[in-house]
Amino acid sequence: MQNLTDVDWSAIPAPKDDEDTDHLLGMTMPVLTLPATDGTLVDLSSTSGLTVVYAYPRTGRPDQALPEGWDMIPGARGCTPQSCAFRDHFAELRDLGVKALYGLSTQDTAYQREAVERLHLPFPLLSDQTFKLTEALALPSFETSGMRLLKRLTMILHDGKITKVFYPIFPPDRNAGDVVDWLKVNR
Repeated sequence: MQNLTDVDWSAIPAPKDDEDTDHLLGMTMPVLTLPATDGTLVDLSSTSGLTVVYAYPRTGRPDQALPEGWDMIPGARGCTPQSCAFRDHFAELRDLGVKALYGLSTQDTAYQREAVERLHLPFPLLSDQTFKLTEALALPSFETSGMRLLKRLTMILHDGKITKVFYPIFPPDRNAGDVVDWLKVNR
């Protein structure tokens, strides 16, 4: 069993800003639906008010090995700590006016459901297993061990329009706090 939340960030390479998200600010979300772990289909273009969407490569499972070389891929490690941080800040985000919070990955919904249950996430995860959203927004991704995965980023939407992008994100467990801090100043 491996511990997915206890990470020495000083031993992991930080991602660099490759400007792969510069085009996102001001974009309107495309009209398409993504399956969510709560059984719904979510169209991010039709969200009203503030919505936070954090994209992450993939959640691991304590009983499964991480992909070969995972920790040395800049920005790959930390999906579980990032999700747990958003869980821990969920009430504060709601108090700051966030109407919806979603995690987003290219894993299938059944795999994501296990993470929601194990981590006690009070919000759904969205699956972009078919890469519809990834391709429509040209979201940054990478390939490893035969998988195409999203690079870690967080988007704040207002009425379906991207008003803020956090990228690169490191360490991932601080991302939710950074979103809270930004919302306190900019809402």
